[in-house]
Amino acid sequence: MKTLSPRAVPVSCLLASTIFMAATGSALAQWGNAPPPAVDVVTLQGQSVPVVNELPGRIAATRVSEVRARVSGILQERIFEQGTLVQKGETLFRIDPALFEVRVASAQAALQRAEATHKNAALELKRQESLRDRKVNSIAQFERASVAMAEAEADVAAAEAQLDEARINLGYTEVMAPITGIIGGALVTEGALVTANGPQNMALIQQIDPVYADFTQSSAELFALKRAVEQGKLQSPAPGQARVQLVLDDGALYPHPGKLLFSSASVDPTTGQVTLRAEFPNPKRDLLPGLYIRVRIVQAVRNEAIVVPQRAVVRSAEGAAQVYIIKDEVAELRAVSLGEATGSDWVVESGLQSGDVVVVNGTMKVQPGGKVSPQPWQPVALADGTGAGSEAAADAVGTDTAEIR
Repeated sequence: MKTLSPRAVPVSCLLASTIFMAATGSALAQWGNAPPPAVDVVTLQGQSVPVVNELPGRIAATRVSEVRARVSGILQERIFEQGTLVQKGETLFRIDPALFEVRVASAQAALQRAEATHKNAALELKRQESLRDRKVNSIAQFERASVAMAEAEADVAAAEAQLDEARINLGYTEVMAPITGIIGGALVTEGALVTANGPQNMALIQQIDPVYADFTQSSAELFALKRAVEQGKLQSPAPGQARVQLVLDDGALYPHPGKLLFSSASVDPTTGQVTLRAEFPNPKRDLLPGLYIRVRIVQAVRNEAIVVPQRAVVRSAEGAAQVYIIKDEVAELRAVSLGEATGSDWVVESGLQSGDVVVVNGTMKVQPGGKVSPQPWQPVALADGTGAGSEAAADAVGTDTAEIR
């Protein structure tokens, strides 16, 4: 085996070292001549940002009616199908009508008797008038005939009223739906005795299209909003009803917007909460009374707010929010104070102002004080619209806002 001489080893090492240094020098020269990194930037402008709150609540029926018997009797038949939609005036139960039919017949007979008496009194009065004209009877006889006629007319009127009452009670043997809505299960069965003044209702009907959403907000939050409006930090819109949206228990957004009806004039002394109510259409009856929901509502507008895309914010080792701003194509790292999130943006409380140029994409390639090649950022809207930033958030909750009262 051939071995290198002691003098050959240094020569080989020297040759390898020379080649390595040449390659390294070439790479360093190319690195030093590299162009500044390209970054996407956005120029900040003040804009109106809605103040959106998401508050807990529950669904309630707009109308609730207890179906009750208006006459006493034995329940003969249940006609409706339980758990279905019933229309106002639709027959739900039938009470045994036999007794009430007899009462109607009795009232009819009493009316016929009163009408016969009235007819006889009319004939007598006519005869007494003829005798009075011929002056063959006394004034007292004519007056008695007149009084009898008046009594007969009153008896007819009373008999007619009794007949009407009997017919009404007979009609009440068919128990009808007082409102249109979803009827629950029957609370009485055939053969049961139902009474007109009893505490037991026969069924419950709830109108759930539209529905109410009753939700609560702390009085402290409402007062804070009022103070912000008074100090000019927020703007309260003109009086009117605001569109609101529902967030379901699984996080899905209910497709139909609603409107704010009112806020309570009192604070719950046990919880310190104020109750608000909104109304929502419910054509498919997806929203059922008692369902837990969250209501997303716009309660004020922040004018000339500065917002930055969330992806532009970087965090320091301590977790503080920072952004890169560009001045004369040189990057500068600036600390900012962030407020609430709106869509895919952050509201900036302090640290930035209108006209600042902020790096959105390419922050990993930027060094403080380093040169960059800025180019306008072109946001890509996502399928759900969140890529459009605060405008998408504003569209999601509607353009109307509620007055802070």
